[in-house]
Amino acid sequence: MRYLITGTAGFVGFHLARRLLRDGHSVLGVDGMTPYYDVKLKENRHAELGKFGSAFRPHVCLLEDAGGLSSAAREFKPEVVVHLAAQAGVRYSLEHPRAYIDSNVVGTFNVIEICRELRPRHLVIASTSSVYGASTDFPLAETARADHPLTIYSASKKAAEAIAHCYAHLWDIPTTVFRFFSAYGPWGRPDMALFKFVENMLAGRPIDVYNRGEMERDFTYIDDLVESIVRLCDKPPVRGEARRVATDSTSPVGPYRIVNIGGGKPVSLLAFIEEIEKALGRKAERNYMGMQTGDVVRTEASTEFLEALIGFRPATPVSVGVGEFVRWYREYYRA
Repeated sequence: MRYLITGTAGFVGFHLARRLLRDGHSVLGVDGMTPYYDVKLKENRHAELGKFGSAFRPHVCLLEDAGGLSSAAREFKPEVVVHLAAQAGVRYSLEHPRAYIDSNVVGTFNVIEICRELRPRHLVIASTSSVYGASTDFPLAETARADHPLTIYSASKKAAEAIAHCYAHLWDIPTTVFRFFSAYGPWGRPDMALFKFVENMLAGRPIDVYNRGEMERDFTYIDDLVESIVRLCDKPPVRGEARRVATDSTSPVGPYRIVNIGGGKPVSLLAFIEEIEKALGRKAERNYMGMQTGDVVRTEASTEFLEALIGFRPATPVSVGVGEFVRWYREYYRA
């Protein structure tokens, strides 16, 4: 099939595109190559995808460029659209809020408008567990209220979810929104905790451990995340379909659903650091700090709806996932 994927030079988009290309599909990869982090890393991801020849078509374009986005999509005629590109980073949003409105709200609107015109069989949109904000009703279920975002990042993603629901209802666009839970793995972003910890530890520098390590995250290994996305792409929602489980978030007024992608097994930050120490064979010098603004103490996904839909949930242990990241990092940077 023909997949249009936004953000193919990004962490998740690269892995998803590579999986689909290996499976024999065609991919139009749209990415703005923004300098939020090392552009060379983004270019190298696209270079890897370029090894699949004409099956991968890169298109450098910002999401805010509605005309450039639309012309590429019209020519390609995608059957499935997977919208992963976004301005990421909780901390960055505290200092650069406009970037999140431009990319995550306006950019998402442009992608959805294209789908209204081209009518793909399924629109799949990435959101984040951050939309649950201050909620402590664990495990976090898709049917729970998510009305108290803590940063402009999470607020922008929640706004994108609402816009997508309106379009699904008004124009009958089958839409699945998935909320990621702490994705990690090889080719990860330099602003992510795992990357920074490994980088600093290999350089002999201390690592910053927020809230003195008293945090837990539902870490999701990238291969499990991609497997979940691929399976969800094959299951577009249908207007008025019967509810499967108590946490079924399918809209009563349109072909729209929200699905968590997480394993439902939180790991403490200190245990995560210990796995990094094992993989590197060295101890970290820890700089214990207070809680950061906009951060949360715990995340834990309800996996009931995901498993009901695709018969799968992420289960790769952090001992395996961290080891794979360290192996990639050493090879990529010859560390």
